Amino acid sequence: MLTKRIIPCLDVRNGRVVKGKKFADLRDVDDPATLGKIYSELGADELVFYDITASSDERKISLDFVEAVAKVINIPFCVGGGVNTIDDFTMILRKGADKISVNTGAFLNPILIQEASRKFGAQCVVLSIDAKKNEKGTYDVFIKGGRENTHVDAIEWAKRGVELGAGEIVINSIDADGMKEGYDLELLKQVTQAVRVPVIASGGAGTIDHFIDCFNKTDVDAALAASVFHYREIDIKTLKETLKDQGILMRE
Repeated sequence: MLTKRIIPCLDVRNGRVVKGKKFADLRDVDDPATLGKIYSELGADELVFYDITASSDERKISLDFVEAVAKVINIPFCVGGGVNTIDDFTMILRKGADKISVNTGAFLNPILIQEASRKFGAQCVVLSIDAKKNEKGTYDVFIKGGRENTHVDAIEWAKRGVELGAGEIVINSIDADGMKEGYDLELLKQVTQAVRVPVIASGGAGTIDHFIDCFNKTDVDAALAASVFHYREIDIKTLKETLKDQGILMRE
């Protein structure tokens, strides 16, 4: 049985970490490198950084914070936002990131996943999917920071992404994002049943019980959260100890 991971997510805009609700009402939190170092020392297993306006602004990802983060942490970290080409992968990896997350760029050009997987290995390619439930009860893929509905089924897109070479899936519920009412377990079950690569749950964590439910009721490999960590509502060390007490195998 694989050990589970706890992953703080840091949304970056204009060089600062921000957090909002349902991808809106963003508030300033801290400097990416400062916060990343704190999480590394507190026992986070990995970190994810998203330049959240790169795609919607149609610009390249800001790389200054990537290099700064790499200098101060000793755990793996993933970077995404505005990644559209193999050159983007190359530059970000050279700055010190361990994995690259693709979302809008991969949706608009799915062959990017295949090319990146072949060149850098599937373990470097993380497909991030922002999903929102529609009136039919299924989930649509949204791109450009949650601003544009593609009307493509999220589960089918996850399956295709893995077929193309994605080594990991981050599935983020737009409905649950920042609401602290729990992960979208229905969405997570559908994705984990559809693919055979590690799946990371994102969106909705508010209490330790939400993490327990996420790991006990779905087959996700990791749980990602932001505001509960940023605002010190949940201590990572305490969280991991509690999960272990519940019989959930955690990465040391």
